[in-house]
Amino acid sequence: MSAPTDKLTVAVLGTGIMGAAMARNIARAGHTVRAWNRSRAKAEPLTADGVHVTDTPAEAVTGADAVLTMLYDGPAALDVMEQAADGLRPGTAWIQSTTAGIDAITRLADFADRNRLVFFDAPVLGTRGPAEEGKLLVLAAGPAEHRDAIAPVLDAVGSRTVWTGEDGAAGSATRLKLVANSWVLAATSATGEVLALAEALGVDPDHFFDAIAGGGLDLPYLRMKAALVREDRLTPAQFAVSTAAKDARLIVEAGRAAGVRLDVAEASAARMARAAEQGHGDEDMAAAYFASFDEDGHRP
Repeated sequence: MSAPTDKLTVAVLGTGIMGAAMARNIARAGHTVRAWNRSRAKAEPLTADGVHVTDTPAEAVTGADAVLTMLYDGPAALDVMEQAADGLRPGTAWIQSTTAGIDAITRLADFADRNRLVFFDAPVLGTRGPAEEGKLLVLAAGPAEHRDAIAPVLDAVGSRTVWTGEDGAAGSATRLKLVANSWVLAATSATGEVLALAEALGVDPDHFFDAIAGGGLDLPYLRMKAALVREDRLTPAQFAVSTAAKDARLIVEAGRAAGVRLDVAEASAARMARAAEQGHGDEDMAAAYFASFDEDGHRP
């Protein structure tokens, strides 16, 4: 991999909620950014920030110093990188930020090895707001000797990087991401249930929030997600129900493979899937609240 320069050429593959914000911030930091998305129309608004939108993944990665993938899941990331293979050059850094799951990371790292890429397992913590502000928390694993070369990219998208190891193929960053997301999903599910139960029992939710105010049970995240439901601000999503359902499945699978029973994670996965089936898949994951009601998500 080449030595770091003041200005990098970065390919961003996947411009959904997170990828689009990351591409913008990398461009705003002064780097050349080429972006690709399955639906080009979703990527086109990035041109206003100087991002070059391409027709193919191979076109995006050609000549790039670094490639950042932010796609739906591991199989999607592998498929897109295989499409990009003809444009990749040995020594290019691959910053893999998709929440891909433990098994998928092994397959992605194998692809990187075959194509002589410098592989970084680098999922992020944060939602739309922090992504747009360039304040994501980056969880990363990869070779220390190449970290300086990608530091400008990580600095553009995040406020902090937590290094978990030197071998991206080991998936230590992805494992930490799954642990962190298990807490996020549990808190989100609990928020929806407390609002649904209060409504069903005729309890004013404000009385609940007053009761816990200032104590150990009073979480800013609880209030933030509850407000999205109560104020009908579920779109645009900070983090979509459908993506949360996918992450929940990965958490359950990881726990099962490790011999750990995760009852709360399994319940969260079921709630997210049910909310998606009710038509809330593109809304914020707080919309799992509706999964407490009948099959159509209608309150009794």
